[in-house]
Amino acid sequence: MVIRTATVSIEVDSLEPAVARVRELAAQFGGYVANTDITTGKNQLRNATLEVKIPATRFEQSLAGLTPIGKLESVSVDAEDVGEQFVDVSARMDNAQRLERRLIDLLATRTGKLKDVLDVEQALARVREEIERYEGRIRYLKAHTAMSTLSVTVHEPLPVVGTAGKSVMGEAFTQAWRNFVVLLSLAVQSLGVVLPLGLVAFVVWIGTKRWRLRRA
Repeated sequence: MVIRTATVSIEVDSLEPAVARVRELAAQFGGYVANTDITTGKNQLRNATLEVKIPATRFEQSLAGLTPIGKLESVSVDAEDVGEQFVDVSARMDNAQRLERRLIDLLATRTGKLKDVLDVEQALARVREEIERYEGRIRYLKAHTAMSTLSVTVHEPLPVVGTAGKSVMGEAFTQAWRNFVVLLSLAVQSLGVVLPLGLVAFVVWIGTKRWRLRRA
């Protein structure tokens, strides 16, 4: 018994058709889409992540079916062997069920004190809880080995430069003008420091020069 999961990333030209194609693929192989997370906000990378459940026998086919959707960027497959765990849990449940039957028989023939009867009932309740936990674990293992999970992320490519509806060269000239304005602003701001220092240096230079002339 093997639990198989895969994580796939695909770059597509358009998000919505790609999402529809993943849904169609899931239905085609007898599976379904369990969860969907779509991001299409302004100035964000348009992408969607779909959690797809596929019958384990169609796992390889479903992976191959994703290739035509777009540019396959990455595929990560994980396989977990749970056969030993399944056998162990099944054996524990069988033992608990045998103990449960013995406690039921003991309770049916018990004629002693009320305390002894209550003790048997409490032990029976504990065994019943254990059996329910084992049954739940077995159901989980069977469900996850029967259906594999594909986490498929599809996203549109990021634009290299520019935005929709705007000229690339126009944006370049605009950015160059902004850079020039920033540089000019910094130059003007620096005058507030350079001019006072220059004035002080000039006064010192004049004073020094006069002092030297007087001495001469």
